[in-house]
Amino acid sequence: MTKKIRLLPAHASALLAGAIAVVTATSAFAQNTAQPANAARPASASAMMQGTPSQLVLNNSQRVLSTLEKRRGEFQKNRAALRQFISTEFNAMFDRDYAARLVLGRHARGASDEDVKLFSDALADNLMSRYGSSLLDFNTQLRVRVKSEQALKQGFGVKVSSEFLRQAGEPIPVDYLMRKSGSQWKVFDVMVEGVSYVQTFRSQFDAELQRKTIRQVATELRNGQIKADAGQ
Repeated sequence: MTKKIRLLPAHASALLAGAIAVVTATSAFAQNTAQPANAARPASASAMMQGTPSQLVLNNSQRVLSTLEKRRGEFQKNRAALRQFISTEFNAMFDRDYAARLVLGRHARGASDEDVKLFSDALADNLMSRYGSSLLDFNTQLRVRVKSEQALKQGFGVKVSSEFLRQAGEPIPVDYLMRKSGSQWKVFDVMVEGVSYVQTFRSQFDAELQRKTIRQVATELRNGQIKADAGQ
């Protein structure tokens, strides 16, 4: 029997799809070279490879949302192209192994890099396979506003606070925790309406990891025996 691990409350399932869209928008290729706050929006992806974390969130989210809108018809007919697009963007910006260690929490102590990577890859693939298609229903006409950028405690990185601005309804807050990996800024946690990706998975995988090894849990995720469930 397939076990479902609840990812977020039912009302947040649509926000999860939105979070994936914006998460994929934050490029890991960024170099930390400051630009004026009133700099014009870059015209190409290569031009978006420089800037502060907050500028990257804004510029790249606009780029990805625009791409989703322009290629919606193509993605509806060709799900392989959609998966490739999501995977490429997600792999480029997300510090998967570091985030996986945070999700594993105390279970990661003494774990090998190989086991952590197995878990990281299985979790990312599980998420993308279950929720990637929901991006086709996501409202790409939303505007993204960056509210602030502040340093995290103990020099762990920065938090970029942003909002999805809707034509009707309250703004949807989405925060990104980012850190430098070499010369690149990468996202290691995302919070949608205050709900943390890392904290959610840490609490929900804890019971499984108390009874099984990291490798066993990763294998079950890979085989579909465990599935993240947004409560839809």
